Amino acid sequence: MSSDSQGSVKGEAAMMLSPSGSTSSQGPPLSPSTTSKPPELPDELVQAGWSKCWSRRENRPYYFNRFTNQSLWEVPVLGQHDVISDPLGLNAAPAESGDSTLGNGQRKRRSSEEQGAGPNSFKRTKVEPTTPISPSTPGVKPWSSAPEDKQVLSATPTTPCPAPAPYRPAVIYWDLDVQTNAVIRERPPANHLPPHPEIELQRAQLVTKLRQHYHELCHQREGIEPPRESFNRWLLERKVIDKGHDPLLPSDCDPIISPSMFREVMNDIPIRLSRIKYKEEARKLLFKYAEAAKKMIDSRNASPESRKVVKWNAEDTMSWLRRDHSASKEDYMDRLEHLRQQCGPHVAAVAKDSVEGICSKIYQLSAEYSRRLRQTHLSLLQDPPSETCASPQQSRLVYCYPVRLVIPSPPLPRVELHFENDVACLRFRGEMVKVNRGHFCKLELLYRYSCIDDPRFEKFLSRVWCLLKRYQVMFGSNANEGTGLQGALPVSVFEALNRQFGVSFECFASPLNCYFKQFCSAFPDIDGFFGSRGPFLSFCPVSGSFEANPPFCEELMDAMVTHFEELLEQSSEPLSFIVFVPEWRDPVTPALTRMEASRFLRHQLSVPAYEHEYRSGSQHICKRDEMYYRAVHGTAVLFLQNDAGFAKWSPTPERLAELTAAYRPSSSRTSSLSSPGPAHIAPGDRDSAAKASDRTQTFAPRSHSLVEGGRVRTGTGG
Repeated sequence: MSSDSQGSVKGEAAMMLSPSGSTSSQGPPLSPSTTSKPPELPDELVQAGWSKCWSRRENRPYYFNRFTNQSLWEVPVLGQHDVISDPLGLNAAPAESGDSTLGNGQRKRRSSEEQGAGPNSFKRTKVEPTTPISPSTPGVKPWSSAPEDKQVLSATPTTPCPAPAPYRPAVIYWDLDVQTNAVIRERPPANHLPPHPEIELQRAQLVTKLRQHYHELCHQREGIEPPRESFNRWLLERKVIDKGHDPLLPSDCDPIISPSMFREVMNDIPIRLSRIKYKEEARKLLFKYAEAAKKMIDSRNASPESRKVVKWNAEDTMSWLRRDHSASKEDYMDRLEHLRQQCGPHVAAVAKDSVEGICSKIYQLSAEYSRRLRQTHLSLLQDPPSETCASPQQSRLVYCYPVRLVIPSPPLPRVELHFENDVACLRFRGEMVKVNRGHFCKLELLYRYSCIDDPRFEKFLSRVWCLLKRYQVMFGSNANEGTGLQGALPVSVFEALNRQFGVSFECFASPLNCYFKQFCSAFPDIDGFFGSRGPFLSFCPVSGSFEANPPFCEELMDAMVTHFEELLEQSSEPLSFIVFVPEWRDPVTPALTRMEASRFLRHQLSVPAYEHEYRSGSQHICKRDEMYYRAVHGTAVLFLQNDAGFAKWSPTPERLAELTAAYRPSSSRTSSLSSPGPAHIAPGDRDSAAKASDRTQTFAPRSHSLVEGGRVRTGTGG
């Protein structure tokens, strides 16, 4: 049964347009404070922030300014002073009305206040509850102060300075007016625990501690640095199969040993192979590999045959290096590839048990942290959830709606907000998170459209802090770390997809990087307040047109294809998925192979490398000139549609031509030539490679036998 925390799904679904033809309210939801009556004030007063409200206590109208927090009984007059920029009214003109004892800059005292405002009265003067102040309004902190704490304004009759205008982003990377065509079966509220800043702060500390454990284990057991972003990809891969309660930390996975973490660590043993530009670098790398392989085989419990093979090849390579000083870079590369082929399997065999121990230890710590977090979280709830049976699948078809929680949200602690130039800074217990002002306004709009348990925005700042902290912890704290996991398509491509193919929904996004207000994301417990429909692998649409640009994690992409096939097989309604994945052919990814062989594939489009771009995964905080980056690999665009979807959104030559044109980089903006990612990497080692690379010549040896197979790659989402 749904609680007041997130509202009744049944009640909300009744307001949605049913595919069978019931009444619809597909337009954007009204502001929590707005009414259907036309404005009763002149446009000049409305633009200055004034609105007419009704006092239920005094049973008469009053006027409230959302910019200055002023409350007046009389109709405001343009020309009154601004109590924020000129609190004493020093620059104001005197009032012209006969009633000069009270200027419009002062809130007139209510009759009920006059009666109880004696010298011995401890009763605070109260301001009538009014509409929530826009988060984008500069100079005010509407959610950090209760109505009782509003001070009585200055009594000096004055004339104001112009009221500050609401903040408007210079560039907008989203279109929240697009209505959804995604239809689902009505579903019960989710049983996730509601977010809380105290828990999010503790989760961040535990994840940071887990990262440190991973770093120490790699350094102590294998003498290597952990592969860059391998921990982030471990989180992604584990959540595909995790059945635990925590939204971020894996706690119930089978198998315990993560294939992605195992492969990535093994690929860096005995040393990490980096990019090679010059001959001397190739010579040093060859020497380091031979020396490290020999040292490892001597220090581990290896078979006599393995010791013999590795030692002989390592000594032969060192002898060749001492003897031949005129070799070219290509000669060193060939020798290094030969050495890795000969020694790799033997080195991997002796390191296998140790690397599996690293993976197992990290998982066990994660499960313990998850259990500890849940116990603390339950203790904060007013009504701890009880074990309930799963609700049966509903049969009524409705347009998709955000995730609703069955557990009511407890009172949330205060989060402080201030602005530094164009950046909104939110602080809780000394921990600060930041988001640029444009995306802060976007979060306000998403919250206004999607959240139904907080009409006065009293929990808005706390939930924004939890949201930003969650994604910050998932990405990691290093420069550019994790940004490849949240990259997105350019705005022009989304516009073409919506215009030509009816796309109105993103299968892999977040409140920070989404283009539409309807999307699937990783964290339903917090993202649901900002429009998320939950994780895509548990989202089952019956019809609609969707865009899918998943993070380039091998296990996630493979599970995505399986989900596509099941949905297209089951539905006879128009259903279409336009999928964007990297076109890696050496070796080809299993997910791409499966989609190319699918009977639902209607068309495949290839966009060449360096001729298209993506939006940065850190778009909510990065500079404008860092918003776009060129893709250094080709992108495969695949159209998976059932028969009805193909009939409705067929990829015709005209539509494809517009989509291709929209993908071309704009000449009016700058973009980096490579995506954020590791600075040094061998392209053959795609397990630890993001989409970043450059045109320099690199060494690309084949993986040895024990780690050859599937790969995990960072990439885009949204």
